[in-house]
Amino acid sequence: MLAPLAWYDKQSEAYVPEKDEFSLSIHGIGPAPGEFMPALDQYFRAMVAQGASDFHLSSGNRPTFRIAGTITVVGREILTADAVEKLIYEIIPERNRLEWEQTHDTDFAYDLEGAGRYRGNVFADSNGIGAVFRLIPSRILSFEELGLPDSIKKLCFLQKGMVLVTGPTGNGKSTTLAAIIDFINEHRSNHIITIEDPIEFVHTNKKCLINQREVHSHTDSFKRALRAALREDPDIVLVGEMRDLETVRIALETAETGHLVFGTLHTNSAHTTVDRLINQFPADEQPQVRCSLAEGLRGVVSQALCKKKGGGRVAALEIMMSNYALAANIREGKLQQIPSFIQMGRKEGMCSLNDSLLELLSKGIIEPAEGYQKAAAKDELLKRMGALPNCRSPRGTPWTEEELLQAAENPSAASAADEYGSGSGANRLPQPPAIRNGGIDEVESEPVVAR
Repeated sequence: MLAPLAWYDKQSEAYVPEKDEFSLSIHGIGPAPGEFMPALDQYFRAMVAQGASDFHLSSGNRPTFRIAGTITVVGREILTADAVEKLIYEIIPERNRLEWEQTHDTDFAYDLEGAGRYRGNVFADSNGIGAVFRLIPSRILSFEELGLPDSIKKLCFLQKGMVLVTGPTGNGKSTTLAAIIDFINEHRSNHIITIEDPIEFVHTNKKCLINQREVHSHTDSFKRALRAALREDPDIVLVGEMRDLETVRIALETAETGHLVFGTLHTNSAHTTVDRLINQFPADEQPQVRCSLAEGLRGVVSQALCKKKGGGRVAALEIMMSNYALAANIREGKLQQIPSFIQMGRKEGMCSLNDSLLELLSKGIIEPAEGYQKAAAKDELLKRMGALPNCRSPRGTPWTEEELLQAAENPSAASAADEYGSGSGANRLPQPPAIRNGGIDEVESEPVVAR
């Protein structure tokens, strides 16, 4: 069945289904003819069809998807600020609309039956209103599907302490945490409280009782909900974001009082995570905080999503597990030694980011230039890459820094051919329509950045 498209009726100030039999449409998605559908829904369904992770709407720009980490244009016409606002206002909750008009920032979640859940952020920039929508899959992926190592499963059986999943925005922290909570839900019988802004993955009770609370909808703030959680008989508490000092303080107290706390931070490695936690506190409190972390921090999983050859993304992980020696160094403030302890802790399930990147490179999963860009210790990675027989530059010699930078800027034709296939079109995904200022067209998508 062909999905009807929407067009904007200026008189009624609403989008209505397109009645023209010659109008363009997307095959196989959308409601039955005659049923109203917000104009953005077709894009959300197209995100699922194309494997896009994010959808960007920006005044003065064309609509874009992020597919396998690459920003990809999916519309011909540049959208005006009025057009973007009308599209967003069709789906934004009233509370968030008022918040946006007062502060020019708001977050909300949007459910679309059959296509998943979407986390939306509406913002203002120099061109006007904009929004970014992140696709949250309706099905929670397992450890095996995500390629997570069994060492992380050990963290799921802890009775108390703090476990942090860290990484830059858009690198899969929420997906990893959802897999962890789902694993606990299948293997333990506990009470889990999640505090999120907004609720992303929706968990159903299996062996656990799970209460999911959304900031601004069910509670005023992370810190208020976290303090209240101590009176709600939890075994496990998930804090979606540890945004401020007070939230970090209460989370540490919760871990010290016999609860297992999971949280996220926007840090790139285990040792910078510990450093960030300590330095949030005033100088006179830091010695006590180091002692609390030495006792209560049980693990850190830092991840970076890398583009795979042939499309898709895969996580490179740095995993730190607490042990006596590591705790002693945290207590004494010797944080610079944490990377060395991770290297020595492989038998305990620890792994450095470079070790993870080298494994992906040795298996031919990612390109050398991609691994080099994601590495924190680039000199070390470059040196160790030279020992991999399948990791050679076009000259047949070990890669140099200059060659990797050139490869990142100008991917070779061979790499492009490997990623996109033979070009026959047999495996091409359906393209979404382009929203224009007064309707929708079907267009080809094009990447902004060449891979």
